[in-house]
Amino acid sequence: MDGARAVREHPFYLWSPQLNAEPADQIRLLDIQALDVRLSQLAHKRKSLPVHAELDTLTKDLVQQRDLLVAAQTQASDTAREQTKAEQDVDQVRTRAARDQQRLDSGVGVSARDLANLQNEVVSLAKRQGDLEDLVLEVMERLEAAQERVSGLTGRVTSLEAETADATARRDAATAEIDAEVAKIEKDREVIVGSMPDALMALYEKIRVKQGGVGAARLYQRRCEGCRLELDMAEVNEIKAQPRDQVVRHENCGRILVRTADSGV
Repeated sequence: MDGARAVREHPFYLWSPQLNAEPADQIRLLDIQALDVRLSQLAHKRKSLPVHAELDTLTKDLVQQRDLLVAAQTQASDTAREQTKAEQDVDQVRTRAARDQQRLDSGVGVSARDLANLQNEVVSLAKRQGDLEDLVLEVMERLEAAQERVSGLTGRVTSLEAETADATARRDAATAEIDAEVAKIEKDREVIVGSMPDALMALYEKIRVKQGGVGAARLYQRRCEGCRLELDMAEVNEIKAQPRDQVVRHENCGRILVRTADSGV
């Protein structure tokens, strides 16, 4: 049975066939892994900043209040036009009534029949004027209420806009701080990766993607710090039998197991 086949069929498939890396490079994987974990934490922190939820609520409230304000302004504008129209109607009726009254008072060139008609019209116009004046008063009351609503909503919109601007500034400051730390970590990571063997990094990145962001874990006192499981003695002996530059992996989680002085192997 050839060596590669023996590795595949061995019950403890813990090492990566034909992949060797200096122990120091393997240990540096832990530094890279620590940076990657921190980057993941920062990405989560950036996404889950409490101010995001605050901004969402403020934005929804602001949109709602702005819509209500537009509706109130439209209602106030329509009511103002209605008041203007009612006042114009009152003026027209008052002018016509005054003209008729003047003809009645003069009596010049007016027949008895016309006088009777004018008197009836003056009475009718007086009633019409009274009704229109009542309408003007009712419209004025509605306009006053509409303008008060516009004023109240304008105040709420102004307040919400200020709160939104403050929350936005706090979000931008928090994300800028996170982004600055991310940029530093990425630079540090780039320096370390630049000195690492390509094959080792390729394996690490492949495993990291498949294993939720953790591609390498320290073997600490016979325990894999990736999945937190302790290796049994058979697995420990298999690892002990491998050269120090052999890249080994945990059978359970598939992660690269980095051996250190306190690994117990």
